[in-house]
Amino acid sequence: MPDLVPFKVSLSLALWATAILALITFPIAWRFARSKRRWIPFVESFLSLPLVLPPTVLGFYLLVSLSPYSPVGSFLKSTFGLSLVFSFPGIVVASCVSGLPFMLGAFKTGIASIPENLLEASWTLGKSRMETIFRVVLPNMKTAILTGLITTFAHTLGEFGVVLMLGGSIPGATRTVSIAIYERVEAQDFAGAHVYALCLVALSYAGTYALNRLQKAENRRTA
Repeated sequence: MPDLVPFKVSLSLALWATAILALITFPIAWRFARSKRRWIPFVESFLSLPLVLPPTVLGFYLLVSLSPYSPVGSFLKSTFGLSLVFSFPGIVVASCVSGLPFMLGAFKTGIASIPENLLEASWTLGKSRMETIFRVVLPNMKTAILTGLITTFAHTLGEFGVVLMLGGSIPGATRTVSIAIYERVEAQDFAGAHVYALCLVALSYAGTYALNRLQKAENRRTA
């Protein structure tokens, strides 16, 4: 019987990171999709770096930035008594940084696909920006929202390098399924590694299948 604690840690991590990103990413995606400022591409490229950076590089700089000896880490420790290194909140922060481009890309695509005349009609009818977002924008980008949620959740569920660099492998706190697989292989427990790996394969397949179904449904709706 495999140890189920790494599954609990991975699922909690994926849920927290996905929920946090869903809240903070929409305003950023709205700005990127609607603004024509010259600085937008530079900021967007910076936020998209986790897509191309090796996870160990990203994890290393997060470790340096959030350590108790850094200005940010020292401030968090002295003000809130919070240490992000080798802790669950720390790997949540790392997963948010790593997963941001997945949520951001989906949300930006969804916002950009909404016809301008729908927004103008809403504003002409006296609706505020917030009313327009909740009554016009969000209902018309449901597929993009679900795509962002699924891809971010699946990516976080299988995260390894960033989590290991910042959180280590603390049982019940930062040891995720991916780290458990690595440790089982190191211990030459290939049967145990197979169990963990097959579970991730099944979850990843479910996510991919759901994305394909969403895309087909969207194609039929817009055809």
